[in-house]
Amino acid sequence: MLQLQRIREDKKDMVKALAKRNLDAEAMLDGILRLDEKRRGLQTDLDNTLAASNKLSKEIGMLFKSGKAAEANALKEKTAGLKELSKSLSDDLNDTAEELKNLLYQIPNIPHESVPAGSSEDDNEETFSAGDIPELQKDALPHWELAKEYDLIDFELGVKVTGSGFPIYKGKGAKLQRALISYFLDKNTEAGYTEVQPPLLVNEASGFGTGQLPDKEGQMYHVQADDLYLIPTAEVPITNMLRDEILVENDFPIKLTGYTPCFRREAGSYGAHVRGLNRLHQFDKVEIVRVEHPEKSYEALNEMVEHVKGLLNELKLPYRILRLCGGDLGFTAALTYDFEVFSTAQDRWLEISSVSNFESYQANRLKLRYKDENNKNQLTHTLNGSALALPRLLAGILENYQTDKGIKIPEVLVPYCGFEIID
Repeated sequence: MLQLQRIREDKKDMVKALAKRNLDAEAMLDGILRLDEKRRGLQTDLDNTLAASNKLSKEIGMLFKSGKAAEANALKEKTAGLKELSKSLSDDLNDTAEELKNLLYQIPNIPHESVPAGSSEDDNEETFSAGDIPELQKDALPHWELAKEYDLIDFELGVKVTGSGFPIYKGKGAKLQRALISYFLDKNTEAGYTEVQPPLLVNEASGFGTGQLPDKEGQMYHVQADDLYLIPTAEVPITNMLRDEILVENDFPIKLTGYTPCFRREAGSYGAHVRGLNRLHQFDKVEIVRVEHPEKSYEALNEMVEHVKGLLNELKLPYRILRLCGGDLGFTAALTYDFEVFSTAQDRWLEISSVSNFESYQANRLKLRYKDENNKNQLTHTLNGSALALPRLLAGILENYQTDKGIKIPEVLVPYCGFEIID
């Protein structure tokens, strides 16, 4: 959520920056400023009314002590009027503050100056690529066919048990999935991240804290009886562990990692681009989260990008990194780098990670602050990234490592799997 002070001071620049998102924000920001002015006016009136009421109450007490009951009772009628006025002002203030908060929730984060303008994924900028695309045999198969041939993943059985988008991993497919999770967690903890195992359901406050609510409400599974949400990513519970906290500068950096299943109610569609593991309602992901001093958050972002690069380099997969344009940037992010692995059998790039800096946008919602050198509360910066999301990565491994003798296992995963080939 954007800070009101920043809107008051930098509205013109913010309108220009939000235009990168193809958003004409001037009218919305003007509406926010008008409501903020109204809110501050109501607060002043309420403070003055309460002060007058308190002063009058003291005068009444003195009059009773002085035996001037008649004068005291006369003033009590005036006190009753002030109390009624203060209640009316308080109600108006609460309504205005709620309306203001709801308007602020509708404004996305300000893109970083390096974010390119653009309207779709076609306008994203490639910043890095690595790895050689393997030449496969002529009868190379996409991962959903490989999964069936080697009995690794049963998509039809998942439909029977739950529905489309809930695959069942079997045998060596399940072991490879578990190996990837363990490998990523080990690499993350070696890099200084503390492992946590968070809940898979969160309350509404957590959804608002990291920005999934109200923006992505339709994409989340909602347990209505308990008013809880299944997590779309471990970012939500891990970041919310620090909600309403006030840190000190020595606490930085805070580096956390966790594995969770993730749940997303994405709209259904058909075609090869969503077949198999390409789009799921339940999937596994290992997440990295950082809370940083504002002056060091972009240095931290670069470190996170290099960390994910290191994972993919060790897996020896062809991949590229994209800087997302304004039109493709997530609602809460200031800058995002997407990692994509090349699926040789599908002849297309598959997104496997997003690494983002949210600057103070999430922290303002979370009320996540720190004491600066002057002992004043300041908002932290928050960051997160996938390290890594498994479904499309697993698809890339199955497809890129297939041979006429079977599917080889990336060398770094062999100690975790206990086998070198799926045959």
